[in-house]
Amino acid sequence: QLQLVESGGGLVQPGGSLRLSCAASRSTLDGYAVGWFRQAPGKDREGVSCISRSGGNTNYADPVKGRFTISRDNAKNTVYLQMNSLKPEDTAVYYCAATPEILWTPIQAKCITGALRYYGWGQGTQVTVSS
Repeated sequence: QLQLVESGGGLVQPGGSLRLSCAASRSTLDGYAVGWFRQAPGKDREGVSCISRSGGNTNYADPVKGRFTISRDNAKNTVYLQMNSLKPEDTAVYYCAATPEILWTPIQAKCITGALRYYGWGQGTQVTVSS
């Protein structure tokens, strides 16, 4: 059964950086696209970014474009989210999850809208951006 574990969150000042990691526990991410999501207090969960199974294709939500970079190391069964120029509005619990990928094109837009079935949700990692 797919199970993902998020790590790397913390408290950072505005303008700072963090790198989140999403590791597969006792399973493999082979054949899965992976998405990062976040949920701020009192708000619905929203998609942040997603990456294809090969790592060659990515998609980002508008609020994070140009600031966040998603990547993956398939040898380590891990997906990363590099977050730069952080803003207070990035404060949230960040989650990762995986969705089966046969072809990237049909899922490229859906992968951050929540329209796909995702598996392996972890406990999340808290990111707080505050001075």
